[in-house]
Amino acid sequence: MLFNPSREEVRQFFCTIWDKHAARQLLSPLESMALEWVLIHPEYHALLSNQERALAQDFTPEDGQTNPFLHLAMHLSIAEQISIDQPAGIRQAYEQLCQKLDSKHEAHHRIMTCLGEMLWQAQRNNQAPDGAAYIRCIQSQTQKLKT
Repeated sequence: MLFNPSREEVRQFFCTIWDKHAARQLLSPLESMALEWVLIHPEYHALLSNQERALAQDFTPEDGQTNPFLHLAMHLSIAEQISIDQPAGIRQAYEQLCQKLDSKHEAHHRIMTCLGEMLWQAQRNNQAPDGAAYIRCIQSQTQKLKT
């Protein structure tokens, strides 16, 4: 995937993965990682099968809609971060959260909250994302479960 892909490129990436999966075509390692999350979300399969609709449709919080492409991209970002342990400590924080929740998927959703918060803070403060604060947020998710 690209470092700073456009909305259309992200949507095409996930639609292409779904098409390749349906055609039983070989996937790159990144595509395989993304497909894992697509398969966990069957509610997105019909949309991914219709690239024209996928590229055109807007998903607004005001309409009570989750953006499936943002959701899948966040899953993929988190999976990549964990695979390379960047920011440092995310793999351990994730494993602890998974153990406490007994769910890789739910752990990802808790981490998404922290990822969104970190990115929002960075944008709001016009600063680089704070990886240490991100890890602390994930750890706090685990701590909340211990009480």
